[in-house]
Amino acid sequence: MSFLQRRMAEQAKKEATDKAALGAAMDGFDEQSAAAVAAPPAPPIAAQRQPEPAQAANHNIPDKRVTSPKVAQLRRQFRPKLLASIDEADQWQRGDAEKEAILIKRLDTVLQKAGIQVNRAEYDELKEALLNDLLGFGAIEPLVQNRAVSEIMVTGADMIFAEQKGKMLESDIVFDDEEHIQWTAQRIVRPLQRRFDRSNPMVDARLPDGSRVHLVMPPSALKGTTITIRKFPSKPLTVEDLIRFGSFTKDVAVFLEACVVSRLNIVVSGGTGSGKTTLLNVLSSFIPEEERIITIEDAAEIQLMQRHVVSLETAPPIPGTEHDGRLTIRDLVKGSLRMRPDRIVIGECRGGEALDMLQAMNTGHDGSLTTVHSNSPRDAIARLETLCLMSGMDLPIHVIRQQIASAVHLIIQQSRLKDGSRKVVQISEIQGMEGSNITMQDIFVYRTPGQTGQGYSHAGGGALEGTGFRPNFEDVLKEHGFRLPNNIFGAAGKFSK
Repeated sequence: MSFLQRRMAEQAKKEATDKAALGAAMDGFDEQSAAAVAAPPAPPIAAQRQPEPAQAANHNIPDKRVTSPKVAQLRRQFRPKLLASIDEADQWQRGDAEKEAILIKRLDTVLQKAGIQVNRAEYDELKEALLNDLLGFGAIEPLVQNRAVSEIMVTGADMIFAEQKGKMLESDIVFDDEEHIQWTAQRIVRPLQRRFDRSNPMVDARLPDGSRVHLVMPPSALKGTTITIRKFPSKPLTVEDLIRFGSFTKDVAVFLEACVVSRLNIVVSGGTGSGKTTLLNVLSSFIPEEERIITIEDAAEIQLMQRHVVSLETAPPIPGTEHDGRLTIRDLVKGSLRMRPDRIVIGECRGGEALDMLQAMNTGHDGSLTTVHSNSPRDAIARLETLCLMSGMDLPIHVIRQQIASAVHLIIQQSRLKDGSRKVVQISEIQGMEGSNITMQDIFVYRTPGQTGQGYSHAGGGALEGTGFRPNFEDVLKEHGFRLPNNIFGAAGKFSK
């Protein structure tokens, strides 16, 4: 036997022995374990494919109500054909039987002339879709009409979220495509004489019912045109409503009414969606009927029931120009001082107009109200300082702080808590300057049972309670006929631990 033959025989014998050993080891081994043994080693963590965001977060994605391809194509084709001009239906509204009948008749005529055959289900789907596009707000029209929905967020054609009772859920509604979203966006901005195109890719607008709209188009919006709608109730919420919702107590309502009627300058502070504008509406409702009120906003949201109200809104430049016809919040604040206002209410200070507002408060326009974005009363002061620096005036920081300390009396902190509820969580008085710092004192703080430490609670189930300290401006309240009992402010030293 040659050397090669001997090596081959030895190799065959070894393989047979190994096979027999492996078979014995596998006796009684379950299939799952065997698969694990046979599987190749896992790649390094960095090399593994990451799960999709929805899978990673275990999002509950609903089944989408996608328009059938045939109806989607006809919808896109017929949208402009049913209008005499692109803006003919801009002032028409969904639910107007006369206008709906006009469009349905035009649809029937177009279908007949084009010789397009559709069954009853397709016709009904097409009719409703076109009425929503031409008289309403496209795919999101059902959400706009749903009073339980407080906010609508379009992140792309197939990703629409809606907020109900403080909870954000993904909707089963979708747009057909990007062009469908753009059609809806243009229907929103055209009646307001605003442009939404590549030269003006971000726009603030409002719906006929006063709901606030913010739009951003690609390439800034990577997933497609975004539409964010903040809805407002058809009937403004009252102080009784907020007490019933638990936003604050009846005692706090009495205190806030006394502060507004006594012409204290108040800043409402809070994060996005915390309820600042709703609270501003309620505070403004305390203003006496005989006073002249001027409201200034980017997009009109404040709904006052008093008769003598002048509502001002910013205006964009005339299309095709850079500055012509443009009016900013700051322009309107300066102009309002020449309109003999008793009260100035600014929807939100977000720029140099904060300095103009403080100067107005310091020069006889007491009782003014505004809001700022911040997470606490102390942060609100820092925010006002930053906004004043944006005015372009080269003022030392201590001068700005003196302006704030002498102008603002009260900061009310509004917050959306972990359970989705919106509440007033802190009411603080600005007491003046101590050295180069502004001094403050909490009058009310939101606390939960068993809470320890300082500051307000971020959890639900608590209450806004007095800290035991009476405000320094109490004499001003008394001059206006308000003598508040001690129990409103709680026991002294209550939160000193």
